[in-house]
Amino acid sequence: MVVEYDGRRYYGFQWQANLPTIQAELERAIQKLTGESSRVMAASRTDAGVHARGQVVNFRTKSTLSPQTFVRALNYYLPKDIAAKAACRTSADFNVRRDALSREYDYCILNSSTRSPFARGFAYLVANKLNIEIMNKACQFLVGEHDFASFATSLGELKSTVRNVYEAKLTKEDGLVTFHMVANSFLPHQVRNTIGLLIRVGLGKVGLEEFHQIMEAKTLGLAGPTAPAYGLCLTKVNYPSNLGLEI
Repeated sequence: MVVEYDGRRYYGFQWQANLPTIQAELERAIQKLTGESSRVMAASRTDAGVHARGQVVNFRTKSTLSPQTFVRALNYYLPKDIAAKAACRTSADFNVRRDALSREYDYCILNSSTRSPFARGFAYLVANKLNIEIMNKACQFLVGEHDFASFATSLGELKSTVRNVYEAKLTKEDGLVTFHMVANSFLPHQVRNTIGLLIRVGLGKVGLEEFHQIMEAKTLGLAGPTAPAYGLCLTKVNYPSNLGLEI
């Protein structure tokens, strides 16, 4: 099932005791709709304050409702800042995280001398003009399979910091800068640490050579500073076509 959410009110996707999370709200709504206690798994466990337009989740249910009816009915029980968008039935061995080919994230920056009420909570305000051309040159270092340890703030149980980045680029339209990044998977805070360093490049505080040196140092947390969570949005999760997912 594809879901979207405004993450500002939540402490991330993953369930946490006595704290509002996306997973808890989804499981609560499913229980109200079906009477079943279902564990919801996400393709990407977004952090506190991070948004999603294309999060994909899976869960087991005995409900006989059609996917379309299930989505409409589930939205009745979900809070206004979370919405189910589409659903389909899958094989019993489908794993929403393991079977994903790639995840796509956007980070939005309002590059303006004045704030905007309409961008508040969804775009990070950077008042000084950014050099998008030089930032995109730095992005070229990111594409490919590399050790991205310098762009992670913690590892947890991760055994490897090597990731394959398929795309990394910035675009600008009417003062709104969007950093688009696609990879097989991401390290904790990888996108936010990457854009934090790219902003320093765009402001002339870090040169291309230093950017590359930081990346090649493979030192945990070296990239920083971590950009605010509210500018980040999970936009899409991609799966092999042979799985036949109709979402």
